[in-house]
Amino acid sequence: MTQGFLVIDKPSGVTSNQVVSRVRKATGVKKVGHAGTLDPMATGVLVLAIGKVTRLIRYLQEMPKEYLATAEFGVATDTLDAEGAVLSREPMDVSPEDVETAASRFVGTIHQVPPMVSALKHEGRRLYELAREGEVVEREARPVVIHELEILSVGPGPYPEVEFRVVCGKGTYVRSLADDLAGVLGGVAHLTALRRTRTGSLSVTASLGLDELERWEDHLLTPSQALADMPTVEVTPDTAAGVSHGMRFLGGDMMAAPEDIPYKVVNDDGRLIAVYRRVGEQARPEVVLPG
Repeated sequence: MTQGFLVIDKPSGVTSNQVVSRVRKATGVKKVGHAGTLDPMATGVLVLAIGKVTRLIRYLQEMPKEYLATAEFGVATDTLDAEGAVLSREPMDVSPEDVETAASRFVGTIHQVPPMVSALKHEGRRLYELAREGEVVEREARPVVIHELEILSVGPGPYPEVEFRVVCGKGTYVRSLADDLAGVLGGVAHLTALRRTRTGSLSVTASLGLDELERWEDHLLTPSQALADMPTVEVTPDTAAGVSHGMRFLGGDMMAAPEDIPYKVVNDDGRLIAVYRRVGEQARPEVVLPG
């Protein structure tokens, strides 16, 4: 049974779901899912789960993601990226020091209003569907975490191009971040380029291009490799037998992990057999993989 993870370098102009379809065709496996959508314009890391390990996707979704982005300041579009229609143009006279000072305000937990062109739902419909019909609805600001925000360059001219690197948590919209950054400086912005360089420690440097899918088996990661950032507890064969049946544990090796954080349970061969979480003095199963 084929199962595991692939790190795909998504090209621009292709949707995340189209990548999933291409991988289904290449591997012959119907059960394929991705760990975080990339907009069609964006490129870079798209992690795909193949087979029954799709149950582990949620842990990859929680991992920090790193992006390299370019924004044009002074120009607003209805999608907050270069694929949208231009709404306004107003020159912005900003220095690198201005942008860096503004960027420092966005590190940590911030509240961000999701863009209208997003997959979030409002009364059962996707926001992007409503946006296509010209409808704008009220969206509540949501807390997101910005771990790092580094300004790489600020171009010259009345509509400066600002390049930045951001490491952020789940649910962050980088195009909204760019516009919010410009907003602090009294203007607007939209993204002209976006590249996801890693999800957790899964980097684009070890990814597979869509034109290389015939070699997918050489790049297939085991569940343990894909979840390399999670704490790991190795158990004895006796304990592994209990884990495979979804038992709860009081004490012993299964408690050798931080409290209330999911951790991998691997057998003596290093194979991931489950994900558990320690709650108080009890270790409880969250996902148990078939043997």
